Amino acid sequence: MLAKVLSSTVIGIDACLVEVEIDISHGLPSFTTVGLAETAVKESKERVKSAITNSGYTFPHDRITVNLAPADLKKEGTGFDLPIALGILSATGLISQEILCRYLILGELSLDGRIKPVKGSLPMALAAKKANYSGIMVPWENRKEAAVVRGIPVFPVRTLYQSVDFFQGTNTIQPEEVNPIPQKSATHLADNDFSEVVGQEHAKRALEIAAAGGHNLIMTGPPGSGKTMLARRLPSILPPLHFDEAIETTSIYSVTGALRNGQALVTERPFRSPHHTISDAGLIGGGHTPKPGEVSLAHNGVLFLDELPEFKKHVLEVLRQPLEDQQVTISRALTTITYPSNFMLIAAMNPCPCETL
Repeated sequence: MLAKVLSSTVIGIDACLVEVEIDISHGLPSFTTVGLAETAVKESKERVKSAITNSGYTFPHDRITVNLAPADLKKEGTGFDLPIALGILSATGLISQEILCRYLILGELSLDGRIKPVKGSLPMALAAKKANYSGIMVPWENRKEAAVVRGIPVFPVRTLYQSVDFFQGTNTIQPEEVNPIPQKSATHLADNDFSEVVGQEHAKRALEIAAAGGHNLIMTGPPGSGKTMLARRLPSILPPLHFDEAIETTSIYSVTGALRNGQALVTERPFRSPHHTISDAGLIGGGHTPKPGEVSLAHNGVLFLDELPEFKKHVLEVLRQPLEDQQVTISRALTTITYPSNFMLIAAMNPCPCETL
């Protein structure tokens, strides 16, 4: 008995399509996952087995082999739980394979069959649209994020039982719809409005010129002179995000899990202010499993480095490539990942002590 389910994984900020193939054959009971799967993916067998059983379905006590193709692409995350569970139920004849293979499916399973949110649903929806799938099935909490992509139906589900009913045709799910047009948040502008600044004419003039031309800026002044206050209000005089910019910025926040609960789209230009103790990997991205850093989270927005001389020398040196190329390239043994990093760099520092003598 063989079944195939379409899913996706994220490499950088782009989604790559993955075919989840399930084969059930006679033999001693076993559950094997192949296809360069990381630990979280391999552990899905326990979640899938409990979710299927606790949802009222029969888990096959046979030899189960799960192949994640292409096999040379590293698979990570918990989003393969739902595709694997539906593939097993399809291989046992509970779900029609013909209907199942039209949709891209993702979701993490709880032991009781509830479907939990996953990272990267926005770039996965973009990949599903590009591949001309009939729709994408996502966890309920990811519905607004995925529905930002126009041109592909997004079906949100809460439980495994609900998704099985949908593919059996016994229950319909209304596709999610959201307004994809980015708008500036009135609350954000009220909290950090550039028009509230009184005085500081020279500093405001410099910030206005920097905002108009997308220039970088460094502010020098004694503590309490308003450097941080001015920097935090800079995004309020920047042009509104275009829809394409908002999609790209939201994709970065989606793969890092930085979107607020229920947030569909990043509608404001980001403002990132990392602490001066940040590492080079935290600033430009990287790590054992590469993730975007602060320069990418500030894409299409502002990166503010307060107390600039306190940052480590090698941390400041790694900013050269993001500032020059507006992107960061991270190379590993198995892959090379590029993250966008088109941001305005605003720095602040206190005067040199020798100048105050």
